[in-house]
Amino acid sequence: MKLKDTYPLYLNNKAVQPNTDLEVTDKYTGEVAFRTALATPDVIEEGIAGAVSAAEPMARLASYEKQDVLMHCVKRFRERFDELAYALCVEAGKPIKDAEGEVTRLIDTFRIAAEEAVRNYGEVQPLDISPRAKGYQGMWKRVPIGPCSFISPFNFPLNLAAHKIAPAIAVGCPFVMKPASKTPLGALIMGEVLAECDVLPEGAFSILPASRDGADLFTVDERLKLLSFTGSPGVGWDLKAKAGKKKVVLELGGNAAVIIDKDADLADALERVIFGAFYQSGQSCIGVQRILIHDAVYDSFKAMLVERAGKLIAGDPKVRDTFIGPMISNGEAKRLKGWIDEAVEGGATLLCGGGLSRGNMLEATLLENVPDDAKAKNEEAFGPLAILQRFDHFDAALEEVNNSRFGLQAGIFTRDLFQMFDAWDRLDVGGIVINDVPSYRVDNMPYGGVKDSGLGREGIRFAMEDMSEIRNLVIRRSS
Repeated sequence: MKLKDTYPLYLNNKAVQPNTDLEVTDKYTGEVAFRTALATPDVIEEGIAGAVSAAEPMARLASYEKQDVLMHCVKRFRERFDELAYALCVEAGKPIKDAEGEVTRLIDTFRIAAEEAVRNYGEVQPLDISPRAKGYQGMWKRVPIGPCSFISPFNFPLNLAAHKIAPAIAVGCPFVMKPASKTPLGALIMGEVLAECDVLPEGAFSILPASRDGADLFTVDERLKLLSFTGSPGVGWDLKAKAGKKKVVLELGGNAAVIIDKDADLADALERVIFGAFYQSGQSCIGVQRILIHDAVYDSFKAMLVERAGKLIAGDPKVRDTFIGPMISNGEAKRLKGWIDEAVEGGATLLCGGGLSRGNMLEATLLENVPDDAKAKNEEAFGPLAILQRFDHFDAALEEVNNSRFGLQAGIFTRDLFQMFDAWDRLDVGGIVINDVPSYRVDNMPYGGVKDSGLGREGIRFAMEDMSEIRNLVIRRSS
């Protein structure tokens, strides 16, 4: 399979090729894979103006029309499955099996949105709670919030863009989207498919790769009513500070922990932890970074982890047996390599991995005895690194999970029902996964974090609620 040499951006529903200024590389070979247009501020302004003009006709779309658009996308994504997976493999360096899995989730996300598009219910509310309200009745419904701004990251270029685009269409909100400059193609293919839908009014969508310097309008323009950003905490909180009066939804990552209790099924936990720590080279905001292991099973589970990590196949992501592919850039790989070296210099034990080759191929790495102040423990690694820690009591493990400025998801391997509910009450995270890794997500569930991991929730129905407002109606039926 071969990608095109150039791709357009999508401005007010139409393919436009003002330039070919954005070079996107094959993340394994380092060669330019294709070029696409880069939106200048005047193009972004035109896209926002189009979204504003489309707000009213988008809001008038019937539920079945929005559902039809979303089901058209489902059909076309299925037809273009191999193309989407290959594009993801090239532009993100994602191993082909993981890329195929993400295309499956893209399809799921649009299918769920299509189902929810005809379920946008309201409620009848009794108001006669006191004598003064006798004879009054209330009703409310959800209406689209208006033009939305979306900024998506490089690590899940299809699915994280889908979690913004699909609910916007289901609700009836026009949008402008800035995909990650390193991985814009998935979103552009979505734009190509949406452009086939004549029912969408002009201005319903614009997908505009842009430089970070040229993208301020996505955040500061007051005509936009919602900003949904997925990316790093430093960028996300800065955008929120600039966003003004608009609603803001942030998904900002973390350094997720998994607890391996003494009653865990270690063989099962091993496979899941290896997956959670190292799939797509650890470049997941809910990737396993901290592995907390009960004293009673620490030594045996550590040996299992080290042996299994050492057998992971690294290399060309286009080869089906590859598990560890390249990191997104040489700079990111060098950064994480520096964190590993810093931890070892500070007293950490390197159990396996730590080597860097080809500029961005970092080995699956496990550390133990990591100093409390090390970046490898406190910051988001966003790469193939996990650290091992002992605990002697479940309470201590819960405290250690909470000992982080992040709080996205946590995983716990235990068969103790009381401990499961205790964790649910006490862990300061957005989601808890029992007998699996924090990396697990289903696309209709509420998903998001607390503390520096962000605010708001994704998941189709929950995103639809963020993209809509409640409109109340009060009826005086009698005096």
